[in-house]
Amino acid sequence: MVFKKSGVSISQDEIELSAIRAQGAGGQNVNKVSSAIHLRFDIKASSLPQLIKEGLLKLKDRRISSDGVVVIKAQRFRTQEKNRADALERLQELVDKAAFKPKFRVATNPSRGAKERRLQAKNHRSQVKSMRGRVKDQH
Repeated sequence: MVFKKSGVSISQDEIELSAIRAQGAGGQNVNKVSSAIHLRFDIKASSLPQLIKEGLLKLKDRRISSDGVVVIKAQRFRTQEKNRADALERLQELVDKAAFKPKFRVATNPSRGAKERRLQAKNHRSQVKSMRGRVKDQH
């Protein structure tokens, strides 16, 4: 089970993991060892709550296909275990992002006293700055 801060868990049998060869530089070993991980997760067929499924499908993320399948390729590390953990962590971050609901904000207005204090402070600063000017000669 993958489980994080959103409180939503994903069953391991809903996630399809396969080992593939990593791209890029890596020396002689890169052509022999399948250390990268290819993760596939079908959002529509998963056991996630409906609200989170809709949130995931609405996300504008290039890792989510038009069919509703999350495809993550993890090849950041040299070992298969670290790449597997990285792929699962990135999937969980996507689910957490879809599950996040911003707090409801109530718009407020400043009180009369706060407005008066602000104007008094502005007036005081204005007087302080006006004293910085050039001194006029009185003959």
